[in-house]
Amino acid sequence: MEGLERILREHPFFAGLGDASADLVCGCAKNVRFEAGQYLFREGEPADQFYLVRHGRVALELSAPGRGAITIQTLGEGDVVGLSWLIPPYRWTNDARAIDLVRAIAIDGACLRQKCEDDHDLGYEMMKRVVPILVERLQATRLQLLDVYGVRA
Repeated sequence: MEGLERILREHPFFAGLGDASADLVCGCAKNVRFEAGQYLFREGEPADQFYLVRHGRVALELSAPGRGAITIQTLGEGDVVGLSWLIPPYRWTNDARAIDLVRAIAIDGACLRQKCEDDHDLGYEMMKRVVPILVERLQATRLQLLDVYGVRA
């Protein structure tokens, strides 16, 4: 577990997180890997975990009628994939597909939500880390939609 703790603490998403909080998060974490083309999750499925990308690239995709999958953002090493684990009703709002081999740390969303309920300082810390990513992803989606529909800002 020591290697997993070190990896988690070194990931940019958890930079500066206190030791006690990092220990709590680590109790919900495990190493995972996805082959190229494999989905990390699909829209509408339960959002039961999120991923800290250590290696590889992940495409965040939206399905558009008549257009198929539209990549709204490509994420890589140091990024976080999957934020719906923190927001009710805890369902994925897009697809996430491995572009190439992806190695990541998966963090169990239900486990971490319970720890955030039990320790509001940890919960606040998680919100401070997730909200800026949500804003960034919303902006990326907005720009992608403007591009798809040929509108220039």
